[in-house]
Amino acid sequence: MSSVNKVILAYSGGLDTTVILHWLKEEFDCEVVCFAADLGQGEELEPLQAKADAAGSRIYIDDLRSEFVSDFVWPAIRANALYEGVYLLGTSLARPLISKRMIEIARLEGADAISHGATGKGNDQVRFELTAYALNPDIKVIAPWRDWEYKGRADLLAYCDERGLEVEASAEKPYSMDRNVMHISFEGGILEDPWREPDEEMFKLTVDPTKAPDEPEYVEIRFEEGNAVAVNGQELEPFELLSLLNDIGGRHGVGRVDIVENRFVGMKSRGVYETPGVTLLLPAHRALESITLDREVAHWKDELVPRYAKLIYNGFWYAPERELLQKTIDASQEHVNGTVRLKLYKGGFQVVGRKADKSLYDEEVASFEAEDVYDQANADGFIKLNALRLRRWAQVHGFDT
Repeated sequence: MSSVNKVILAYSGGLDTTVILHWLKEEFDCEVVCFAADLGQGEELEPLQAKADAAGSRIYIDDLRSEFVSDFVWPAIRANALYEGVYLLGTSLARPLISKRMIEIARLEGADAISHGATGKGNDQVRFELTAYALNPDIKVIAPWRDWEYKGRADLLAYCDERGLEVEASAEKPYSMDRNVMHISFEGGILEDPWREPDEEMFKLTVDPTKAPDEPEYVEIRFEEGNAVAVNGQELEPFELLSLLNDIGGRHGVGRVDIVENRFVGMKSRGVYETPGVTLLLPAHRALESITLDREVAHWKDELVPRYAKLIYNGFWYAPERELLQKTIDASQEHVNGTVRLKLYKGGFQVVGRKADKSLYDEEVASFEAEDVYDQANADGFIKLNALRLRRWAQVHGFDT
């Protein structure tokens, strides 16, 4: 890479980014400005200012919680986004926001490069860098794990010892963890064996379903234009609303997922996730759509979901095709206004009610008693018209049973 004047580093204060911070200064003889995003991970951010000061670097610690939920989580809920039918995309949605803010800070600071601690085997490197190049085609990206000679934790500890760098002497973790207000993800280490059940003490947001309350709990979620705006009649800002649903779902053991997913870079990866709030939101949103969307619009939207989710998972949030899909999806949400009632119990939940002022569901039409609204005799011609091509096929080719 050509010379670098200033780098914006995605900084966590852990072993990896501590080494990266000093390695960048040594390798490029440049200023390094640290950045950490508050996405709802809590106390993890508290020591970062002191750590950056000790390393002689400035740091931005930005509260992006509201933007994350409003501009990234909510659009995915409006789309009913699921990757491979299971994963709710908690990490995939956070990475483009982090990278976007890094590009904004680079512009403010006059920096010509950004850097991150993602490895060369995972999805995050792709998500960070596709966003960066989409928002600043001329930005330089430094990914140390793809460039340097260090292979793992032992090499990084040795680096710190050689330079007298103080790092917390924490034990090697049995797995990696990433947290934001949408979820916690666990992967690597002991979880790489897809047959091994996760240890119960690993979970942070959800109780063991067998130890959840013995009585079910009902929760009502109100939506406006596809966005959740109130829980049990209480209107809340997006971050507070999602946090509340995390608490409700978590105490009933709702939202645990254990999957083997297909990474964009080509390998399979086992991941365990806790996503209690969004696990409730997505089926509630679908339930409201069931009475507010036209049948063909709903079916066509469902055809878009796998492609939309794949774009997010693979890092193409800031791509014209994702934005086009989002506009199409959002156009379908104008009348997705109403309330859904859920019943939570022992790790599971059911949709037990839905209502909307402009519901397309009509009890009179649906009733078997309403002959004056729907003449059942008309179904004969409807069926025969739809059977015409099937009958002709059978006349010409037959049909083996």
